[in-house]
Amino acid sequence: MVENHVPQILSLFPCEVNAHVEHAREHLRAWVHHTGLVHKESSKERFDRADFGWFAAMVYPTADAARLALLADWFGWLFLVDDQLDDGEVGRRPEQMMEVFTEIHAVMTSPDLGQAIARRPGVPVVVSSLADLWRRTADGASPRWQRRFAEHLVDCLTTAATWEAGNRVTGTVPDEATYIINRRHIGAIYVCMDLIEIVAELDVPTEIYDSPQFIATLDAACNVVCWTNDVYSLEKERARGEVHNLVYITEQRQGLSQEEAMARVCTAISAETELFLTKEQELLRAFDRHSATLSPYLAGMRTWISGNLAWSRRTERYRSSDHADGTPLRDYLEPELMGVPLDRHGRR
Repeated sequence: MVENHVPQILSLFPCEVNAHVEHAREHLRAWVHHTGLVHKESSKERFDRADFGWFAAMVYPTADAARLALLADWFGWLFLVDDQLDDGEVGRRPEQMMEVFTEIHAVMTSPDLGQAIARRPGVPVVVSSLADLWRRTADGASPRWQRRFAEHLVDCLTTAATWEAGNRVTGTVPDEATYIINRRHIGAIYVCMDLIEIVAELDVPTEIYDSPQFIATLDAACNVVCWTNDVYSLEKERARGEVHNLVYITEQRQGLSQEEAMARVCTAISAETELFLTKEQELLRAFDRHSATLSPYLAGMRTWISGNLAWSRRTERYRSSDHADGTPLRDYLEPELMGVPLDRHGRR
């Protein structure tokens, strides 16, 4: 998506790049190679162009070097899984997806944090690499946080394997309200917001996290991030026939031109940013005695909003990468990542 084709999106929060950005880039590049997530030359080139290390540095500007490297690894894992679901045949085969996600669920709920599963012969790379991530992430985190994070990750993948994949199989374009709810799950944004607690060494009490005020604030921030992503990824996704994009859904459901739908979504993003500010104040008033916990979490939401916009404007991930005849390039898909062998065109 060319920047001058995107209407103005309200941007209220300053951007800051984490000082450890180069370390995160180098660590991520080595980690995806070591784990086997990325090894083909076409995969490496595309992965490096996306610059997930810089993305992590923009949305978690206060993380120390070790934590930023971990967060960058999470981004690499999440986006590589997303590619498999969006661009590969596995994303149109719910039963096969659920087989893999059953193992992922086992990693996230096992007492040894998935280490025995990772050592099992023939385990998919996506599972063994997750076990490495989960061991490093869960170390030192409270059981409460671990349960919440695991639930969010499993919800993300289950929604992708059932609702999103089912829509692809049936050719269904969802309505806006249903999409907005499910978008926060399939976009893994709850997972990413949970990682704010790892960066800031927080442990949000359940009575706060489950409160209407916290939920409203979190969902507003998540919506801004997800809808911004949809604006910038529209061109790439429509080139592949993807319907799970708020701009496209608005266009189809409201009978608008793409330009009109784009303008409407950008206006909605700005309005949702204003809503976030309102809900943020309501949350702080409702739990004024917990400002030491809430203030850094809210700061993390703000840097997610600003950093995601900055990365979306710059990354090469959303530039079209099709053959000369307009058919999508899928050479970058790693054949064995999901345990489902694919040919060079993304077919089993």
